[in-house]
Amino acid sequence: MGLFRQRVEIGATDAGPFAPVDALVDTGATYSLFPGRLLSRLGVMPHDRAEFILADGRTITRELAIVVMRIGHRTRPAVCIIGDDESHSLLGATTLELFGLAADPVNQRLVPTPLYLMPHRLTRPPDASRSLSGPTAG
Repeated sequence: MGLFRQRVEIGATDAGPFAPVDALVDTGATYSLFPGRLLSRLGVMPHDRAEFILADGRTITRELAIVVMRIGHRTRPAVCIIGDDESHSLLGATTLELFGLAADPVNQRLVPTPLYLMPHRLTRPPDASRSLSGPTAG
Protein backbone atom coordinates (compact mmCIF):
# COMPACT_ATOMS: atom_id res chain seq x y z
CA MET A 1 0.00 0.00 0.00
CA GLY A 2 2.67 2.54 0.97
CA LEU A 3 5.11 2.07 -1.91
CA PHE A 4 4.48 3.19 -5.47
CA ARG A 5 6.33 4.36 -8.56
CA GLN A 6 6.15 7.68 -10.38
CA ARG A 7 7.22 8.34 -13.96
CA VAL A 8 9.71 11.23 -14.15
CA GLU A 9 12.14 12.44 -16.78
CA ILE A 10 15.72 13.44 -16.01
CA GLY A 11 18.42 15.23 -17.97
CA ALA A 12 21.69 17.12 -17.51
CA THR A 13 20.30 20.45 -18.81
CA ASP A 14 17.00 22.11 -19.69
CA ALA A 15 17.76 21.29 -23.33
CA GLY A 16 17.99 17.57 -22.61
CA PRO A 17 18.23 14.91 -23.70
CA PHE A 18 15.78 13.54 -21.14
CA ALA A 19 15.32 9.93 -20.12
CA PRO A 20 12.07 8.54 -18.70
CA VAL A 21 12.46 6.83 -15.33
CA ASP A 22 9.98 4.95 -13.14
CA ALA A 23 11.17 5.98 -9.68
CA LEU A 24 10.05 4.51 -6.37
CA VAL A 25 8.57 7.28 -4.22
CA ASP A 26 10.61 7.21 -0.99
CA THR A 27 9.70 9.98 1.44
CA GLY A 28 12.23 8.55 3.90
CA ALA A 29 15.08 9.37 1.51
CA THR A 30 16.43 12.92 1.61
CA TYR A 31 17.45 13.09 -2.06
CA SER A 32 16.40 11.30 -5.21
CA LEU A 33 18.74 8.60 -6.49
CA PHE A 34 19.41 7.41 -10.04
CA PRO A 35 21.76 4.74 -11.42
CA GLY A 36 25.24 6.04 -12.24
CA ARG A 37 25.21 4.46 -15.71
CA LEU A 38 22.05 6.39 -16.66
CA LEU A 39 23.36 9.70 -15.29
CA SER A 40 26.68 9.24 -17.09
CA ARG A 41 24.90 8.51 -20.38
CA LEU A 42 22.94 11.78 -19.97
CA GLY A 43 26.12 13.78 -19.27
CA VAL A 44 25.34 14.42 -15.58
CA MET A 45 28.57 15.01 -13.64
CA PRO A 46 29.17 14.68 -9.88
CA HIS A 47 29.78 17.92 -7.98
CA ASP A 48 29.95 16.85 -4.32
CA ARG A 49 29.94 13.90 -1.92
CA ALA A 50 27.83 13.22 1.16
CA GLU A 51 27.39 10.56 3.84
CA PHE A 52 24.09 8.74 4.16
CA ILE A 53 22.70 6.46 6.85
CA LEU A 54 21.03 3.34 5.48
CA ALA A 55 17.97 1.68 7.00
CA ASP A 56 20.20 -1.00 8.55
CA GLY A 57 22.29 1.68 10.31
CA ARG A 58 25.36 1.51 8.05
CA THR A 59 26.86 4.77 6.78
CA ILE A 60 27.93 5.11 3.14
CA THR A 61 29.39 7.93 1.06
CA ARG A 62 27.93 8.73 -2.36
CA GLU A 63 28.52 11.35 -5.00
CA LEU A 64 25.89 14.04 -5.62
CA ALA A 65 24.88 15.75 -8.84
CA ILE A 66 22.34 18.25 -10.12
CA VAL A 67 19.80 16.91 -12.60
CA VAL A 68 17.01 18.67 -14.43
CA MET A 69 13.84 16.79 -13.62
CA ARG A 70 10.39 16.82 -15.16
CA ILE A 71 7.34 15.66 -13.25
CA GLY A 72 4.15 16.22 -15.20
CA HIS A 73 4.32 19.64 -16.85
CA ARG A 74 6.89 21.10 -14.42
CA THR A 75 10.67 21.17 -14.80
CA ARG A 76 13.05 21.86 -11.90
CA PRO A 77 16.74 21.34 -11.05
CA ALA A 78 17.22 18.89 -8.20
CA VAL A 79 20.08 17.40 -6.21
CA CYS A 80 20.36 13.66 -6.65
CA ILE A 81 22.55 10.83 -5.43
CA ILE A 82 24.59 9.00 -8.03
CA GLY A 83 23.77 5.39 -7.29
CA ASP A 84 25.46 2.17 -8.32
CA ASP A 85 24.78 1.14 -11.91
CA GLU A 86 22.20 -1.43 -10.71
CA SER A 87 20.49 0.88 -8.19
CA HIS A 88 16.74 1.36 -8.28
CA SER A 89 15.66 4.94 -8.98
CA LEU A 90 14.19 6.73 -5.96
CA LEU A 91 12.20 9.95 -5.74
CA GLY A 92 13.19 11.56 -2.42
CA ALA A 93 11.63 14.10 -0.06
CA THR A 94 13.53 17.21 -1.20
CA THR A 95 12.56 16.60 -4.81
CA LEU A 96 8.91 16.29 -3.82
CA GLU A 97 9.18 19.56 -1.88
CA LEU A 98 10.81 21.33 -4.85
CA PHE A 99 7.83 20.38 -6.99
CA GLY A 100 5.23 21.17 -4.32
CA LEU A 101 4.12 17.54 -4.19
CA ALA A 102 3.36 15.04 -1.44
CA ALA A 103 2.93 11.28 -1.55
CA ASP A 104 -0.59 9.86 -1.27
CA PRO A 105 0.28 6.22 -0.52
CA VAL A 106 -3.33 5.05 -0.26
CA ASN A 107 -4.16 6.13 -3.82
CA GLN A 108 -0.56 5.63 -4.99
CA ARG A 109 -0.09 9.03 -6.53
CA LEU A 110 1.55 12.41 -5.97
CA VAL A 111 -0.71 15.26 -4.93
CA PRO A 112 -0.14 19.03 -4.82
CA THR A 113 0.86 20.46 -1.45
CA PRO A 114 1.28 24.09 -0.36
CA LEU A 115 4.66 25.77 -0.60
CA TYR A 116 5.52 28.06 2.31
CA LEU A 117 7.41 31.35 2.50
CA MET A 118 7.99 33.83 5.32
CA PRO A 119 6.49 37.24 4.50
CA HIS A 120 8.95 39.75 3.06
CA ARG A 121 8.09 42.24 5.77
CA LEU A 122 6.87 41.07 9.14
CA THR A 123 4.18 43.14 10.83
CA ARG A 124 6.17 42.88 14.04
CA PRO A 125 9.64 41.48 14.78
CA PRO A 126 9.88 37.87 15.92
CA ASP A 127 10.04 37.42 19.70
CA ALA A 128 13.66 36.43 20.40
CA SER A 129 12.75 35.23 23.88
CA ARG A 130 10.77 32.31 22.44
CA SER A 131 12.51 29.18 21.25
CA LEU A 132 11.22 26.66 18.75
CA SER A 133 10.10 24.48 21.64
CA GLY A 134 8.04 27.25 23.24
CA PRO A 135 8.46 29.87 25.93
CA THR A 136 11.46 29.62 28.21
CA ALA A 137 10.90 28.68 31.81
CA GLY A 138 11.60 31.21 34.40
